Amino acid sequence: MRETPCTHPTRAQGKATVIVRSFKDIEGTDRHVKSRSGTWESKRIILAKEGVGFSLHETTVYAGTETTMWYANHIEAVLCVEGETELTNEETGEKHLITPGTMYLLNGHEKHTLRPTVDSRFICVFNPPVTGREDHDENGVYPLLTEEATA
Repeated sequence: MRETPCTHPTRAQGKATVIVRSFKDIEGTDRHVKSRSGTWESKRIILAKEGVGFSLHETTVYAGTETTMWYANHIEAVLCVEGETELTNEETGEKHLITPGTMYLLNGHEKHTLRPTVDSRFICVFNPPVTGREDHDENGVYPLLTEEATA
């Protein structure tokens, strides 16, 4: 078996690579973001500074709200773990019922709207990773912020 030198930045530097944290650990910290719109909150457990090429979030969207988003700078994969939400693809008008165990992937930067009938919780993965400071602008877009890896 041939060995290949490690090129991962933290591993190549001999730094610890195992990170263990819980969503409960980040409640009330700067990783726990509540939207200016008041329609969602996000616990961002893995961020750009971890240097792994993606970010991982637990996002709750509140019942009876409507949130239009457009990730012009990011690809997002979303797994519903609790609740029930109507997802509308604003580009095609297609509507989908999102329930626990359902995943949707926004790999074409689709503008979309979420309308939860009950509080709904999702696990979300973003590429490129977010820094943790992002909130949607007036167009529903996260700005493309960058940050050096520190993990």
